[in-house]
Amino acid sequence: MATFQFKEAPEPTAQELEAGRNLFAGETTFLKGVVAMNGLPPADRIEVCFAGRSNVGKSSLINALTGRKALARTSNTPGRTQEINYFELGGQYGYLVDLPGYGFAKAPIPVVEKWQRLLKSYLSGRQTLRRAFVLIDARHGVKAVDHDILKLLDQSAVTFQVVLTKADKIKAAERSKLMDQVSGALQKHPAAFPELVLTSSEKGDGIEKLRAIIAALD
Repeated sequence: MATFQFKEAPEPTAQELEAGRNLFAGETTFLKGVVAMNGLPPADRIEVCFAGRSNVGKSSLINALTGRKALARTSNTPGRTQEINYFELGGQYGYLVDLPGYGFAKAPIPVVEKWQRLLKSYLSGRQTLRRAFVLIDARHGVKAVDHDILKLLDQSAVTFQVVLTKADKIKAAERSKLMDQVSGALQKHPAAFPELVLTSSEKGDGIEKLRAIIAALD
């Protein structure tokens, strides 16, 4: 099978950066938490979702993107986010969707299974979903637990883009090895977008680039 090279997303143009800045310049507000498909808001605007294993830094990334320190709740307890959380972005532009963390969830098995069913229904049935951003901890790369969500995205024909979090925690010399590991892991996933985004919510690295990428998904 032919291999496909996954590489770091290029730097946005000044125009693309400005579009991203404008998109996130307005107030982003929490709309609702959803625990069943009939609770989803009307599919009347585009949306992007964020997925990642527990404690990958998903809430911190959403807070950094929106410039709000406590918009998405952060927790040291894996599996705290137990519902699909909707945020309204820039008025009528669209939704940011925070999916339940997966892996090592400290919850009873029936509860975890309910989350999984909801996640599958959402990904396969949300026509306004433009892209899923799958967060991967740069210190560890793609782990076995990540492949379940990646396979689900493949099956749902939802394009996903990997966002590497906590990139400031690895040395520059380790980045090449990280990129090779992630690229190799993504070869088997046809829904994977070929450009990776390295971020640090703490340092602000990659945040403007990610904003520009989201702004271009219209």
